[in-house]
Amino acid sequence: MPVHSARSLSVARMRALFDDEHEAFRDSFSTWIDNEVVPDYMEWEDDGIAPRSMYTSAGKYGFLGMQIPERFGGGGSHDFRFNQVIAEEFSAKGIGGAGLGLTLHNDITTPYFLEFTNDEQQERWLPGIASGELITAIAMTEPGTGSDLAGVATTAIRDGDEYVVNGSKTFITNGINADLVIVAAKTDPNERHAGMSLLVVERGMEGFERGRNLDKIGMHSNDTAELFFTDVRVPAANLLGEEGSGFRSLTNNLAQERLSIAITGIASARAALGWALEYVQERQAFGARVADFQNTKFVLAEVATEVDIVQAYVDQCVLSHNRGQLSAADAAKAKYWCTDLQKRAADRCLQLFGGYGYMTEYPIARAYADARVTSIYGGTNEVMKTIIAKSLGL
Repeated sequence: MPVHSARSLSVARMRALFDDEHEAFRDSFSTWIDNEVVPDYMEWEDDGIAPRSMYTSAGKYGFLGMQIPERFGGGGSHDFRFNQVIAEEFSAKGIGGAGLGLTLHNDITTPYFLEFTNDEQQERWLPGIASGELITAIAMTEPGTGSDLAGVATTAIRDGDEYVVNGSKTFITNGINADLVIVAAKTDPNERHAGMSLLVVERGMEGFERGRNLDKIGMHSNDTAELFFTDVRVPAANLLGEEGSGFRSLTNNLAQERLSIAITGIASARAALGWALEYVQERQAFGARVADFQNTKFVLAEVATEVDIVQAYVDQCVLSHNRGQLSAADAAKAKYWCTDLQKRAADRCLQLFGGYGYMTEYPIARAYADARVTSIYGGTNEVMKTIIAKSLGL
């Protein structure tokens, strides 16, 4: 079975969230996926990486850097609904790993290059980010830290006009393809939160090495790597924001990161529902359609209800984010619930496929594997519940 779209099920056009401009953007992006991604996607899954040409093609058609000012080649819009459309369409067409790389570039790393750069840095980096010539990544996680951002051991010690970076990172999305890596490091190793800064390490800097492209359960077409820094001399001109402001910068952008993950989560759950609805109406068992059994009806009715209810919350979060009012707790609620629903929906819908659901040629199988990591990255769902509890005064 080829890469398949569940877009026919999407209620996007019935939601009041989008206007004609968003729907025109959706049509263009959907066509781009069909032409530029779908034909080769399974080969990318086998290769464990999407080609750099995917990014330059997306940049050519205006699907990168929608928030980047037009003078740098971007879209000049801070309307996060365009980002939402991209995530929804990737999910509808069963594009997991490659979609993750592109949405990370748009939703998670680009804000750092917009909010914490000076004029010189913007001139140097933003045109390439918008065109796809400069692929981006962010390196926070270390082998011994996980979700404990303040506990990173990578150091960046000032030496004249340079910082000397030493340490390692792991599980870095876009780690192989990335040209610009935002590295969280301690410029003052004696401090926790106050000692962290963000530096941009560029492809080709001496002492910057990439480890293996990690072999994951899912998200195969996204390159996820170990990164190593051995006396890497990074110009002070590559410091993002002020020295010591790194932790604050990271936490300021986590709400958008978690909203982005939530959007993909609910869209993936909707896609799983669509694939299952199609399959059970075609498949025969015991002389009847699988769709005719009461269990099938109840399972799909339950998933459909959860998807539509959660979608309403996520859409409100997007509007709140556009107004600059999305709280850390509300983003955490969205991320936690949507990723748990994504896993649950993929599992329940796959069951209706029987043995075929275990075959990776079916998008439901890949969606099931891709879903497992989503409650881990972007802050584990246990951390999300801690954030929510704090907002309740607990």
